[in-house]
Amino acid sequence: MVAPVPTDIHGETHATTEAAGHGEAASGGLPQFDTTVWAGQIVYLLVLFFVLYLLIGKVFAPRIRRVMGERETSISSAIATARQVQAEAAEQAAAAKAEVEKARADSRAASAAAKARITDETARRSAEEEASVNARISEAEAAIAKTRDAAMVNVSSIGADTVRAIVERLTGVAPTQAEADAAVAAVATTARTAGAA
Repeated sequence: MVAPVPTDIHGETHATTEAAGHGEAASGGLPQFDTTVWAGQIVYLLVLFFVLYLLIGKVFAPRIRRVMGERETSISSAIATARQVQAEAAEQAAAAKAEVEKARADSRAASAAAKARITDETARRSAEEEASVNARISEAEAAIAKTRDAAMVNVSSIGADTVRAIVERLTGVAPTQAEADAAVAAVATTARTAGAA
């Protein structure tokens, strides 16, 4: 009769694991530490190193250098453009400042000319008005003097008539016209002397 085969799953796994463990021990361990395959691994390492070296040296590095050169060129051109724009802006600012100063000077000159013209016009009008007023004052003074003289003539005659009427009433005797005129002239002279003092 045949011996029974263990049907335990764990038993089979244990047996397989033990068999695999015996196989590793038999092969010498991990393949990286197996000195019999180091020559092939070194050859693969050198081939990969030279392939990567060629790719980096001939493909990637030139591209990086070209990109860096383009970047440096674009940066330097941007800086040069910015400096040129800054210089143009400074020139435009100087021109604008000069224009503003010229406009200020022109406005000051125009203001001074307008002020002088207005002052001259005002002085001319003032002189004309003063001359007109002086002429009117002279005319008024002449008219007043004429009216005063006419009034004084009338006042003298009225005074003389009044003196004759008062004296006649008081004394009953009427003085002559010459006596009345002399009395009025004496009173007028006294009044003028008192007014002058």
